[in-house]
Amino acid sequence: MMIVGPVTLKNVTAVLEEGLTEVRAGVSTIDMAEVSELDSSLLAATFAWVREGRLANRALTVANLPAGLQTLAQLYGVEELLPLTTGH
Repeated sequence: MMIVGPVTLKNVTAVLEEGLTEVRAGVSTIDMAEVSELDSSLLAATFAWVREGRLANRALTVANLPAGLQTLAQLYGVEELLPLTTGH
């Protein structure tokens, strides 16, 4: 699943729902290489997608984590909870 464009409070509900649909369909990777703008709502959506994957007994990984999202995860003390792909 490729996340494209901004993900902020303005559009996170739609992005979250689209992502949940993708996770339920069986995607295994969330690629954030095309995220252009973000706030903490993307972090919350990411954890919701990971949780949804776990409920379906599927491991989900995150690729190309934006630096801003990594900074937020560190700030909130949850960076180690993100299932990052190797090298990201």
